[in-house]
Amino acid sequence: MIDELPLWLSILVSVCVVLGAGLTMAGCLGLVRFPDFYRRIHAPTVGTSMGGGLILVASAIFFTVTQQRLVIHEMVIFLFVTVTTPVTLMLLARATLFRDRIEEARDTPPSDAPKD
Repeated sequence: MIDELPLWLSILVSVCVVLGAGLTMAGCLGLVRFPDFYRRIHAPTVGTSMGGGLILVASAIFFTVTQQRLVIHEMVIFLFVTVTTPVTLMLLARATLFRDRIEEARDTPPSDAPKD
């Protein structure tokens, strides 16, 4: 059955997978290349959300067409990743910021709170 895939499906799925893999790789490179933690946490978040999302879209399209029924597993995974990734980013950033302010680290972003 896979040998008989329509050309449009092969191209669409391939483009989504390649773009998703490219965004995920860009997120990984950003994790390695950015100089400090506060900048590093943004790149993998975008790579995970957008890159993984495109790969999941490709999977959903492929299996919906080949199995001739709607495949919702990918949509549930995408929803879970979309909700949990920003929350994890926020918790990591706040915990690190709290620790850096307690330790009075040099590169800590300034606080918006008024000083007493």
